[in-house]
Amino acid sequence: MPENCDDAAHGADMGEACYMSSLDKLLELQANDTAADQLRHRRANLPEQAELKRLATVVADKKVALREPGERRSDLQREQRRLEDEIAMVTTKIASVDSQLYGSSMTSPKEAQALQADLESQNRRRSTLEDQVLELMEQIEPLDEFLSAGEAAIADIEAEAERVRTTLAEHAAEIDAEAAEVAAARAPLAAGVDADLLAEYERLRPLHGGVAVARLSGPTCLGCHISLAAAEVDQLRRQPADAIVHCPDCGCLLAR
Repeated sequence: MPENCDDAAHGADMGEACYMSSLDKLLELQANDTAADQLRHRRANLPEQAELKRLATVVADKKVALREPGERRSDLQREQRRLEDEIAMVTTKIASVDSQLYGSSMTSPKEAQALQADLESQNRRRSTLEDQVLELMEQIEPLDEFLSAGEAAIADIEAEAERVRTTLAEHAAEIDAEAAEVAAARAPLAAGVDADLLAEYERLRPLHGGVAVARLSGPTCLGCHISLAAAEVDQLRRQPADAIVHCPDCGCLLAR
């Protein structure tokens, strides 16, 4: 029983009034707990969280779309480097042949003819390789443009996601502050409720979606909004004032 309600001299009417006061406090406690539940739900379902998931999906899809072109560009760049390395080798060979052909040690016309043929062959080879490099560069250029545009788009989306995260943190902090106030108000409310009644309330809350106590307004339970039969209402009225009674339909504690 609440404090100052244990004096039997006040009689049965006072006992009923004290018990009803405890039920009134229980209703206030339930309102507090409902507010806390709602805040937790809001905290877990902030619209910024859904937006972050959406943006993450967009980024993931864009990265998938860039994967094949990126691999293609890498393959072409490797081939370009291979050809450029071969051009460097051919250029070195050309310089060597040219040095032999026009060096002072050259005395044999036949040897000079062979070197000249080799020089022409190496020049043709270098020209062919250079043409191949140009073709690769022409294939790489549009890929570079496509990938650069895609990477820029991803950077923009990630910047937007960062702004959303900042807003999310601000809103979450606001809710957390409100939830802290609600949590601080719970202890004095719970302290004003009879221990047995509080235990029954705590048992019922998770079973009924957080609604464990409801007022009986006339014959109607405001928990399930079902009107009790006249016999049920009469039976409830016959219960002692300190009896813990439940709605026969939804099982809620009834504040009579």
